[in-house]
Amino acid sequence: MLELQDICFRAGDDPEEKGILKHINLKIDDGFVAITGPNGGGKSTMAKVIAGIIKPTSGRVLFDGENITELSITERAKKGISFAFQQPVRFKGLTVRDLINLAHGEPLSLNDACKYLSEVGLCAKDYINREVNASLSGGELKRIEIAMVIARGTKLSIFDEPEAGIDLWSFNNLIRVFEALRTNINGSILIISHQERILNIADRIVVLADGEVRAEGAREEVLPELLTGTQACSTLLNKVV
Repeated sequence: MLELQDICFRAGDDPEEKGILKHINLKIDDGFVAITGPNGGGKSTMAKVIAGIIKPTSGRVLFDGENITELSITERAKKGISFAFQQPVRFKGLTVRDLINLAHGEPLSLNDACKYLSEVGLCAKDYINREVNASLSGGELKRIEIAMVIARGTKLSIFDEPEAGIDLWSFNNLIRVFEALRTNINGSILIISHQERILNIADRIVVLADGEVRAEGAREEVLPELLTGTQACSTLLNKVV
């Protein structure tokens, strides 16, 4: 479904500048894929390249066999790619129902709109008409954003560190939401995360360090090496596959 071909990205125009992404080659098919690795390794940058928020310095992004490298984030959204930010945006003046309708692309009945909130563990009657403003917590906003992604029904849904900035109770609820998404997956979910509990429900794990893919494979193959201690983890992150 998604393929990155020799993707490089530099923040500046100087060709001698150290690249943030260095010759990334990666294929992502249907399923739940987690991308992890040390801070500053290029994970969020790669997610933004896939979503079309930034363009690579070189290389190609293919989606369903089509070269989408030059397409904008809006054009990619129309192709079926969703992106959820680390910090969801608050929309003063819009209600939760408004956002779900916008995500779906056409007005939904009240029952249908509420169904999406129920899928992410929110009591629909308490949230459907609430304004998306500062009265909502970070955890509530994250779940509303996930409900929007579900309402869109996209082929590829990207979540950039969904656990960032939320409390333990909200995180536990997010884990349950992602577990349900994994069970009922229709397409691909790509999550950038450091959290073991998220990695533990992924089908595949990609380890990105210093702008390079250092490991890639089924969760059963990659996760044990990441969890067996500092020495093993260091060996994994310094091994180019």
